[in-house]
Amino acid sequence: MRNHSTKMLVLILLTLMLAACGNNGASNDNGTGGATPSPGTEGGQTEGETVKLKVGVSPVPHAAILNHLIPVLKEQGVTLEAVEFNDYIQPNVQLYEKQLDANFFQHEPYLVQFNKDRGYDLVKAANVHIEPFGVYSHKIKTIEELKDGAKIAIPNDPTNGGRSLILLAQHGLIELDESVGVEATVSDIQHNPRGFKFVELEAATLPRVLNEVDIAAINTNFALEADLNPTEDALFIEDKDSPYVNILAVRADNKDSDAIQKLVQALKSPEIETFINDTYKGAVIPAFD
Repeated sequence: MRNHSTKMLVLILLTLMLAACGNNGASNDNGTGGATPSPGTEGGQTEGETVKLKVGVSPVPHAAILNHLIPVLKEQGVTLEAVEFNDYIQPNVQLYEKQLDANFFQHEPYLVQFNKDRGYDLVKAANVHIEPFGVYSHKIKTIEELKDGAKIAIPNDPTNGGRSLILLAQHGLIELDESVGVEATVSDIQHNPRGFKFVELEAATLPRVLNEVDIAAINTNFALEADLNPTEDALFIEDKDSPYVNILAVRADNKDSDAIQKLVQALKSPEIETFINDTYKGAVIPAFD
């Protein structure tokens, strides 16, 4: 009798254990395994789920602006990671190859030219800010001190090279073929009466050659990294109507995703406008569309 009772007890315990396992594996009525979809969420995101966004950025000011948004987006279910680059090539290449979800380092004319050169189809998601392009020197204090035959360094990429030549022409140092526009190159200089010598270098290296040239046209992000303040240290800079607005770039296939749209709205918020104005004091200017 004792053995029979023991066997019965074991069978009862096994039956109860199997029933418990079956209940734990059951899904709820909406078929999502216990997660309820968040209202207005697309792409399969559920309430409480975190979506990660990897965004390629230049260190200054782009990384600082994005990092300021990390806690804001975290509250909206988006984990933002700013991946820093010191060149203007890889952020677009890695975005196109889907190693990044977006990038924030370039102006639209550069993106248009990059797409044309590479056969890419990256698109703008939002305008964010303008970084007035400036001309700097360690050898002279005013542009009037610039001597004939001076050595002038400019970026070697198509759009920023053209941008620098346009700025120099606006200040009367050279004359350009007006039909060329933003794609101007050194060969489009029609008049160089003072015999300036032009050196074309990678944009990121320009602050480091200021002791070797007379003046250099430098992108504001690289100027800020080198502790140059455009509003204080530049011999002259672009005005606030510059068409070279820095943008958030994405792929067409993710432009309308919830996470990207949350990032867009955060970048265009009054909080970011205040952050830019307070931090950069006119060296970076908000330019939301």
